[in-house]
Order: sequence, then structure tokens, then C-alpha cells
Amino acid sequence: MKKIFIIWSAIAMMGCKNNSEDIASTAIEKFSPAVEENSVIYEVNIRQYSPEGTFNAFTKDIPQLKELGVKIIWVMPIFPISQTKRKATGGDDSKFASEMPAAEQHKYLGSYYAVSDFTKVNPEFGTIEDFRNLVKTAHENGIYVILDWVPNHTGWDHVWIKNHPEYYTKNTKGEIIDPINPETGKSWGWTDVADLNYDNQNLRKAMTADMMYWIKDEAIDGFRCDVAGNVPLDFWQQAIPQLRKQKNIFMLAEAWEPALLKNNLFDMAYAWDGHHTLNKIAQGKEPVKQFDAYIEKINKDYEANDILMNFVDNHDENSWNGTIKSRLGEAEEAMTALTYLMPGMPLVYSGNEYGLAHSLKFFEKDSIPKTKGKQWELRAKLGKIKNEIDALHGGKNKATYKRIPATNENVLVFERMKNGKKVIYLANLSAKPVSVSLPLTGQFKDIMNEKMMDLKASQALSMLPWQYYILSK
Repeated sequence: MKKIFIIWSAIAMMGCKNNSEDIASTAIEKFSPAVEENSVIYEVNIRQYSPEGTFNAFTKDIPQLKELGVKIIWVMPIFPISQTKRKATGGDDSKFASEMPAAEQHKYLGSYYAVSDFTKVNPEFGTIEDFRNLVKTAHENGIYVILDWVPNHTGWDHVWIKNHPEYYTKNTKGEIIDPINPETGKSWGWTDVADLNYDNQNLRKAMTADMMYWIKDEAIDGFRCDVAGNVPLDFWQQAIPQLRKQKNIFMLAEAWEPALLKNNLFDMAYAWDGHHTLNKIAQGKEPVKQFDAYIEKINKDYEANDILMNFVDNHDENSWNGTIKSRLGEAEEAMTALTYLMPGMPLVYSGNEYGLAHSLKFFEKDSIPKTKGKQWELRAKLGKIKNEIDALHGGKNKATYKRIPATNENVLVFERMKNGKKVIYLANLSAKPVSVSLPLTGQFKDIMNEKMMDLKASQALSMLPWQYYILSK
């Protein structure tokens, strides 16, 4: 009997070992700063990516993401979602699923960010084995996988609520509360989640241990951390070095604070100011010189090796602030190209590559279009040049950026250069045709259409509204 027990114990240990080692052993190099230089990052919304809304439905499409230049996949939260206070609608008049008609309550799936267990997967998406296959497939295709992590709060039926109420922020009555906006002292309105209290050292240990599980046992390559700036900086100073000791990882902060990027904490932060600037220029609310002001500001606020994520869309923008088309209009293509050409790393949100033209439901099942067309071709071209041209490097050893003067205030022209390679972005960022002269002379190739352009410094160039060129010489 003892011999049988030993055999079964050995088999069980082999099975546990293979869970992580089989994924980790697939052909992918250790993550390094070199990857950050020319990467495109892809945010996948598993629920809405396909009619099935499963890991497996997305996994089969991973190989083709290489056509878009994708080297990092950011997977929106995959964890079970709390039933308690499950949201049905958002906004100021948000409602819980329990407040809706009984016959309809089943369709309200809740927010991905109301986590009930950080160490399990949402059965809505599939099994842990399905997720492991997703990671394995990505690694086989030379793509890293980071998980969307929610450190600021949990759902109301997370196991910690019951077993460790001391992990949570409480009011004067001793009641656990939802998160508070530190600037106003009032609730954010995120009533489907409970605020975590990082004054508790055991919470810090538990949170770090749960993050370590995904790195050590499930072979993921890092995290995108939700509202990272709302979590105390000294937690990140404690946790991230521990995680980096286990593995070379990539850390993305949903935040703008420069302090989060110092001392090898997060690798990349959000270019929120850049995103808002592009929106306002496209809408005619700000002139092109505001882009210059933005570049000046980031050069002042951030260190030379800091990385910002450039985007025209993400899950929050799409669901709450409108589609790319509704925000950018005819400027969509020029602004999308700009996010690849400016210093930093460009983001593709799932559906952008297929021309997603509607705001995805956040608490219910929805689906993105899946027909390749103009938007796929655009992002494939942009991804290719981002991957291949040193002058577009945007990481810790990024290419230089130099503004080129133009005779028309609506025209943005700048040069990126590295290792002797130069690329120029030239765009009319206005809804009117313009005539402009540039201090550029010679023959240039428009990379996007492989055509040659002959420019002379004294010669006026006519440009249509929102027309742009990506030039090399």
C-alpha cells in the first residue's frame, strides 16, 4: 500500500511540475529591454473577442498577431467575477444585476475588475488548461503574455472579505468601503468593489504571493496593473523586486506618475496626456502646437529611459468615451500612425485591427468584428516598420526625436533617428487643405505606399485634410 502511495505521489508531482515547466520550456527568449524598443502591445478582451468569448477562440488567432508586429499580449482580467454587487450598468446611475428584472439578471456578467479570486480563472472563459495553452501558443510564436492585475480592490465576495476583513479600508463605523478618490475624498462610484488597505503588511504579502503564483507556476511574463498610482508606491518597491528575482518580467502601470518608472519598478506607463492631446487636435479643440507642448512636458517630467504607451483606443475609451471614429473622425489614420512614430510603444485594442466601430458593452456579452480590411492592412504596415526600423525604437534606448519647422501651423513634421537610420513623420493635422514649405531637399520614399517623393526646400507642398506621410531617405 505504501508503494502504491509513493507511485501516485510521484505522478502527481510530475503533473504539477509540467504545468509551468511545459509552458516555460517553449521557444521564447527571456524578456529583455531590447524587446521594448520595437514592440507593439495588444490588449485582448477575451469576453468580447469572439462570439464564444473563450481563451480557445482567441488562442487560435495568436499566430496572425505577428502580422501586426505584436510582441506583447496584455490579457484583460481572467479571474472569476464576484456575484455580490455585480454591476449591470455603469455611469452615475449605475445599477447592480440584482436590481434588474429577474429574467434578465443572467445576462449581466459584471466587471472584469471585481475579482473574487486572484488564483483562479473565470469559467466564462474556459479552464486553467485553456489559459496555459494560450500562454504556450503565444510563446511558441515569440510573443510574451502579461496579465491585467487589480491590486487596488477586490469584489465583495472575495475570500479575503470573509477571512481577512483587516485587509480592507473601513469607515468610522467599521464597515468596508468602496474605493475613495484621494483628490476629492469621495467615492469613485466603483460600488461593485471593496477598497484594499495597504497599511496592512499581511495584505502586501498575500498580494505579492498571488502575483508570484502566475509568474512562477503559470509562466506569464508580467502584469498590467490597474490604477497602479492609487496603490502606495512603497508596495511596488517591495513587491516588484521580488517578482523580478523570479523571472525577467515586463510591468505596465495604468498610471502616469513618473515615480512608478524609477529604480526598475514599472517598465512602462500610460501616455494619458498624449492620448487626450491627439483627441483634442482631431476634434479641432487644440492646435498642433499642443503636441509640441506635450513632447516638451514628457521630456521634462520623465527620464530618458522611461517608456510611455501610446494609444488611440483601449477598453475604457471604447466602452465609456466612444469609438475611435467618434473621437478622431477623419483624423483616425493619421493619429493612429502618429502613435507608432512618436517615442513610446503603440497599443492595439482587440477589434481595432478589424475596424471596430461600436462601443463594446462592458457588463454584458458583445463581440468584435472579425473581417480583415483597411484597418488590418494599416496596422500590419505600421507594425512592420515599428519592428524593423531602428529609427522608431521607443524603449529604454529610444531613437532621437527632432521637430522639423514647417511654414503652416497645422502641419506636424518630426524626425526620428538611430544607428544612422532616419524616418520622418509629415502630416496635415487639420480638416482643411494646406500648402506648406519644409526645410527638406532630396528624394524620399513614402514607406506606406513605396512611392518616391521629390522635395525641395523652396517648393510648396499641397496636402489634403489629415493627409500624412512616413518618409525615409
